[in-house]
Amino acid sequence: MLPSSIATITESLAGQGYVADIGLSTSLFLALKMGKALLLEGEPGVGKTEVAKTLSRIYETPLIRLQCYEGIDVGQAMYEWNYPRQLLELQARRLESSAAATTAVIYSEEFLLRRPLLQAIDQSHERAPVLLIDELDRADEEFESFLLELLSDFQITIPELGTLRARHRPIIIITSNRTRELHDALKRRCVYHWIEYPSAEKEFEIVCRRIPQIDRRLAARVVAFIQATRRQDLLKPPGVAETLDWAEALGHLDAQILTPDLVDATLGMILKYQDDVDKLRGSLSEELLAQ
Repeated sequence: MLPSSIATITESLAGQGYVADIGLSTSLFLALKMGKALLLEGEPGVGKTEVAKTLSRIYETPLIRLQCYEGIDVGQAMYEWNYPRQLLELQARRLESSAAATTAVIYSEEFLLRRPLLQAIDQSHERAPVLLIDELDRADEEFESFLLELLSDFQITIPELGTLRARHRPIIIITSNRTRELHDALKRRCVYHWIEYPSAEKEFEIVCRRIPQIDRRLAARVVAFIQATRRQDLLKPPGVAETLDWAEALGHLDAQILTPDLVDATLGMILKYQDDVDKLRGSLSEELLAQ
């Protein structure tokens, strides 16, 4: 599964519709070769999560996703015991076995509920899965400490069972929108890359690859308008995801050109805060179209 060169990575990503620059391709190449996790930071909507999805398609391997959020804990991310089944087993064995033997049975893998992190190192995998730890910055800082053993040794220690190790090291992609800084201990275990908003030329290529049916002149106008919108003082500038959504929506509307009325009617496709919509609607959107 290891790539032979950076060019191979770039071509493989492009074959799945993902346009990567040399920095991302190099970071991904090194992460795969060195067996390290790839930590991707950047603004929302620039394509961080899509890297993991694309790798899963390239290598035809399962994508295991852990969506982080405030308050997530080890039971939701790694594992927990199936307490109802354990209780039933205890009741069934109450008169048949010694206490020590019963304890050994109920704390076996049969009663283990595997969450995404433990699923990623499951020895039943025929090939390395892709593990996506998405928006890690949303989780509490303490949660990062749970990941260090996995990122260092691709293993998880369960007190009742011992240490479980991966037969195939998972390809780990970690994303962060940088709403807070991640700990240095975690960063040291990763290859790091920051994904910028794309240039106009790159974004135009992305739109044409992902939405091949779009008229190229309309695609150019869409990209130019999005690029100009990002230069405004907005609460949440549109990402590439919004560009693609807008281009697809214009296709459904059979649009041939961008007009002020059409832009105002579809601003909800690219802006997600009403204050931003109010700011852009009307004279400012006409000015940006004129540019």
